[in-house]
Amino acid sequence: MIVVYGLKTCDTCRKALKWLMEQGIAHRFHDLRADGLPEADLRRWMTATGPDVLVNRRGTTWRGLPPEEQAADLTAERAVTLALGQPALLKRPVFDLGQTVVVGFKAEQQAAVRQAAAS
Repeated sequence: MIVVYGLKTCDTCRKALKWLMEQGIAHRFHDLRADGLPEADLRRWMTATGPDVLVNRRGTTWRGLPPEEQAADLTAERAVTLALGQPALLKRPVFDLGQTVVVGFKAEQQAAVRQAAAS
């Protein structure tokens, strides 16, 4: 089953959940604020995608970081530390497909999720 990680207040996450239901794709939603961010999952996603894909540098949470934090190199380890403290730093939604991870909800990501669900 696909696990969708996101925030219940995130418009993109709500669109993704609605789309999954319309497509008849079995899934489970994991709210990053209410349910927490599992460190082991975060590290696996970071290895699979890298910090540039997983961290949302355009969001209000990133912009709220001190300028020196924003300017520092974003290594995978630093990204994990930041995201564990502030899960809203992650791009959303994160689709955990078991063997792969898909981040975001554009047409390309929708196709990847649809393909994984059909497998």
